[in-house]
Amino acid sequence: MTEKSIFEESSSNVFADLGLNDAEELFTRGKIGIQVIRLLKQRNLKQREISKLLGIPQPEVSYLMRGEFQRFSEGKLLTFLKRLDTEITLHLRPRNAGTQVAETVVSL
Repeated sequence: MTEKSIFEESSSNVFADLGLNDAEELFTRGKIGIQVIRLLKQRNLKQREISKLLGIPQPEVSYLMRGEFQRFSEGKLLTFLKRLDTEITLHLRPRNAGTQVAETVVSL
């Protein structure tokens, strides 16, 4: 008797693995949000200090620190990184461009 494998390889995006329609957006928010939290924890700030630094109300700080990144747009999370003195560079290029890639780099 052959046992059927109960494991399957991940796509590296848990949201895609769960079949969510906005998986890429959620994954991007998660990656940015985790970086925001890391930087905030390094500074060892209280929530009211974070509120002032990021320019958001204290309840939103609570959501952020609990990893509820779906409450924030990618733009808002990038703004938080800027307020935390982080250099942000976006590389824009066609997804399937082959070897001749026209790339645009934007620094925020």
